[in-house]
Amino acid sequence: QGMHGAHNSAYELIDTTLNVCIDSDDYMPDDAVEKILKFWEENQSEEIAGIAALDAYESGEVIGTTFPKDLKTSTSFDMYYKHGVCGDKKFIYKTELTKKFPYPIFEGEKYVGLAYKYRKIDLTHKLALMNEVCIVEYMEDGSSRNMLKQYINNPKGFIFYRKENMKNPNGNLKYKFKECVHYVSSNFIIKNRKFIKESPLRLLTVLATPAGFCLYKYITKKTR
Repeated sequence: QGMHGAHNSAYELIDTTLNVCIDSDDYMPDDAVEKILKFWEENQSEEIAGIAALDAYESGEVIGTTFPKDLKTSTSFDMYYKHGVCGDKKFIYKTELTKKFPYPIFEGEKYVGLAYKYRKIDLTHKLALMNEVCIVEYMEDGSSRNMLKQYINNPKGFIFYRKENMKNPNGNLKYKFKECVHYVSSNFIIKNRKFIKESPLRLLTVLATPAGFCLYKYITKKTR
């Protein structure tokens, strides 16, 4: 069922206070668990959903940017779109919150953006920002490298994900327009003529249709 389906299965079994996903090409330093638990003890509260920490290459070079020194908490969305943080980060969440928003499963497909769950949690909680490395090795491969093929193989999952992003109250017009463009392209892939009627933002979707069609043509050309 793909990575998101594996997450669903894991969340059904996890009974610890916190959880984190470590990809197959990653590993954690020897003292990572101790650092996480110590940081959690110092920062936990009802308003905090968990911890965002840094990913790094084996050389120690941080992937993307570190968190601003004066920023102690943030939602995952604001972290990227308001505070200018970039690059993959490691998200360590309260298990009780991750259980609340299972990923939908679409027959024959294996991809739904994992950030769907993070954005849902953003609506009620923030993350404590831990400016230390938790992951010390990273290889750009798998779904990130083969994203265009993912679009072709998992259009319903992407349509769901884009619609949820379009409904995000924290997204600005530019963000939502880009989501509409991607939404349109995925609907062209499955030849769904009702995509405007089914869109949460109909007018913006109409305006995004030419760009969405161009993206659809680009994706199909690159994946032949």
